[in-house]
This record gives sequence, structure tokens and C-alpha cells, in this order.
Amino acid sequence: MKILELELLSDNLIQTEAFYRRVLGLQPYLKQDNRRLYYQIGFTRLIFSKSEDVKPVYHFAIDVPNNRFTEALQAVKPLVDILPVQGNDVADFTNWDARSFYFYDNNGNIVELITRYASRSYDNAAFSAASYISISEIGLVASKVPAFADILNLKFGIPDFHRQPRGGKFTVLGDDDGLFIVAESGREWFPVHDKAHTFRTRVLFMQDGALHHFVK
Repeated sequence: MKILELELLSDNLIQTEAFYRRVLGLQPYLKQDNRRLYYQIGFTRLIFSKSEDVKPVYHFAIDVPNNRFTEALQAVKPLVDILPVQGNDVADFTNWDARSFYFYDNNGNIVELITRYASRSYDNAAFSAASYISISEIGLVASKVPAFADILNLKFGIPDFHRQPRGGKFTVLGDDDGLFIVAESGREWFPVHDKAHTFRTRVLFMQDGALHHFVK
């Protein structure tokens, strides 16, 4: 599965633009009446749409090449506080064959930079904004996780992620290229204590060669 376009809300686009330029080196390639910011992150288009006092909070992850993960951490760490994972900057996900680190953006979103060793992704160039592969995860919140996961399975053909057992309050669907992280409303987002709540999320994605779109 590949996430081709992700649209999220932001109460403050000016601060969002400044944050993503300063911390991740991203420049918006299009603005639309000061109501939207458009970014290209690898093969994923990220859109922030203006909201009014909604205070939306999301969790999403950006893939980086295996051989540029340490450089990514070194580049980001001086610019933003890294969220600790059991006292460390880096989370080792042995079962997922991945490593990642987390930080808040200006909106309070939990942003994750992750490398997945199963992908065998390498980049000959030094780390920069051009190194990002894609947005590979988006958190989706549901009141009944198993029922929502079943809808995604049946409607779009998205399988349960083979590296993560299905749970009643937390389930992951997709594959090493793209994942929907389905959390129960009120559950804490890892690695912080922020509660998961539903905010408008629009996703365009490719699954088994077919293009799909939904708004949550």
C-alpha cells in the first residue's frame, strides 16, 4: 500500500509553514488563498488545510532511507525536542524491523521519522529534504477498532499488517510501504500520553494497483 496524498487540518498555517521549513527543510510548492499548504514528501503529497480553533492532533510517519536514518536524527535533533522512548532518542521496533524517532510539530502532531530495513532503501546523497521516501503511516481513530478495521479490509482489500497482531484497541493495516494505524478513541498515542481523537483526515492511496480515496 502506498499513501499518495494525505490532507490534515491545521489551525495556524503560518506557523506550520515555518516549522516544516525550519525542522524538515520542506518548502510548500503551492498555496491556495492562504487556506492550504502543499508539500511533496517523496511520492506523497501532504496538504495542510486551514481550520478554525479545532486544535487537531494527528500522528503520522515519514520514511527515510536505511543509510540516512542517523543523519536524519542528527539534522533534526538540534532543531526540535526529540520525544524520549524509555529514556532514548530512538525506538527500536524489532518485530517491525524498523527504527524511528518522534517529535511534536507546531500543531502538536506526533511526527515520526522511521526507517524500515525490510525495504532495503538506500540513498547515495547526504541527508536532506530530498531524502524522504514517503509518508508511510497515518493514525486513524475509531470508537470500535475491529469493526473499522474490517471495513478497511473488505472495502479496500487492505490486509492486517503481518508484523503486528490485531488487537481490540489497536490494529495496524497495510504493509512495509504504507500503514493505517487504527487506534481506539481515547487511547494514548505512542510514545506520549496524548489521547487519540478523530479529526478530519483525507487519504488517497494505492492498494494492489487500484487507486482509493476516503475521508475519515
